[in-house]
Amino acid sequence: MSHTVESPSVVEHAKARIINDAPHYRSVPVALRYEPGGDPDAVRCVFPSGTEWAFRRELLEAGLRAPARGGPVAVWPCGRAQVVVEFHSPDGVSVIQFDAHPLVRFLHRTHEEAAAPATRV
Repeated sequence: MSHTVESPSVVEHAKARIINDAPHYRSVPVALRYEPGGDPDAVRCVFPSGTEWAFRRELLEAGLRAPARGGPVAVWPCGRAQVVVEFHSPDGVSVIQFDAHPLVRFLHRTHEEAAAPATRV
């Protein structure tokens, strides 16, 4: 009997800078996740605290080029090498700045994974 084996997750680790009114920013490690076996259109940002935000992959792609918003998440380019992601919740707003390169690499990997045929066993 053959069955489909669920595709593995795509995980990219990136450093993000939390933007706030403090005189110095602090960097945090963020795991960018894509799980095609779940919602093939969603990406996730997972923070060390366990906080996780899921939003559309297309929103991240659009936000690399121009300001984009989808529900409680906004993404926009900041100069030529950074991207800002803004998360809105009932507790307030979190603004995170990423270098664009890890995000672009992550998106390329998600498209490769989505295009790969399911593995048959």
